[in-house]
Amino acid sequence: MSDDYANRTAYADPEQPSTVVEQESANSAKQSRKQGGWQGSDKRRKKIVLICIGMLIAIAAAYFIRNAFLYEGTDDAQVDGHIMSLSARINGQVEKVNVIEGQLVRAGDVLAVIDSKDYKVTTDQAVANLAEAEATAASSHYNVPITSASAHSSLDSAQTAVANAEAGLRAAEQNYESAKTALVQVQAKAAKSDADLERGTQLVAKEDISRIQYDRAVATATANRAAVASAEASLRASQQSVQQAQGKLLQARNDLRSAQTAPQEVSLTRAKAEAADAHVLQRKAQLEQAQFNFSYMIIRSPVPGIVGKKSVEIGQNVSVGQELVTVVPLDDIWVTANFKETQLAQMRPGQSVEIKVDAYGRRWKGHITNLGGGTGLIFGLLPPENATGNYVKVVQRVPVRIDFDRTQGQDFNAEGLLKPGLSVEPEVRVR
Repeated sequence: MSDDYANRTAYADPEQPSTVVEQESANSAKQSRKQGGWQGSDKRRKKIVLICIGMLIAIAAAYFIRNAFLYEGTDDAQVDGHIMSLSARINGQVEKVNVIEGQLVRAGDVLAVIDSKDYKVTTDQAVANLAEAEATAASSHYNVPITSASAHSSLDSAQTAVANAEAGLRAAEQNYESAKTALVQVQAKAAKSDADLERGTQLVAKEDISRIQYDRAVATATANRAAVASAEASLRASQQSVQQAQGKLLQARNDLRSAQTAPQEVSLTRAKAEAADAHVLQRKAQLEQAQFNFSYMIIRSPVPGIVGKKSVEIGQNVSVGQELVTVVPLDDIWVTANFKETQLAQMRPGQSVEIKVDAYGRRWKGHITNLGGGTGLIFGLLPPENATGNYVKVVQRVPVRIDFDRTQGQDFNAEGLLKPGLSVEPEVRVR
């Protein structure tokens, strides 16, 4: 045993403990050194984690502070748009309905059709009435130059007839005067011949003259009496001729007065032609109205959009003004954001906006168009009356219109995702 102990002692490591107690002490020291190293590495890892967490918090705080300083946002906002209620413009029975609620439609798509038979008949009748009015107007215009020429010709003829009648009257009066003179002459001759005959009668009784001379005196007296009778007849005839000439002159003057209405006759004919033209215009208006009514039988979508409500069915009788289909335009929408009045200090029209739509989780770009003319409460049914004394200060909200940015040549809402009423969260870049 001593040899073994000596050998172990002789061949033992000089750095190793020489006894068991020393060896155990060394083992304990090594284990203590290992535990101290592990504890040191844990502390370093904790420090690194804490530093990283602090950096993340600092970055998040800086990002939050930056966004709070650069942006203004609100969750009190929604998509707005126009609601187009398409109504019937004519009375009739619905023949076709081509859409359902929620259907996307393009501008010009046929939504419904009203029976057109009655309006086709009315249009054809209006066409016929217009053709008749145009023919009447053409005939009236043809009558204007004819009436003008005829009236002026009648006027010239009447004037000529008056001149001729006046000349005839003057000639008849001259003949009458000549007849009166001739009567006086023959009466003088007859008186002389009668006196000669009376003397001849006395002389023949005394046989102072011959019977032949007496017979000549008788013949001369007889002839002169006949001449007086003839002259009296001529005078009466001349007087009748004067009366006839006066009658002709009176008739000619009456005809002249009638012919002098030629301008009025021409004006009347022209007025009839103008009235016919006005009738043509009236018929044209009736035809246009009939054509309009005929075109109103087709109800078309005025804009691209989506059918919001359909209140018409096939076979339904509709009247003027009755609502048939509601179309919501998809390209004419905007956002109405109700910002607090304390958020408006740096807001201006034209500032860029990022719009988050709650329904899809997507973001659209936009810009501020204008700030409202007053707070929403002012335009309410019962606006506040702060002068009553019962006043509580409340932060008011102002509606701000935000329009979507439209990329050139691209429809930003082609899929119809954006609809009026959707909730959105806009963020306005104010700095």
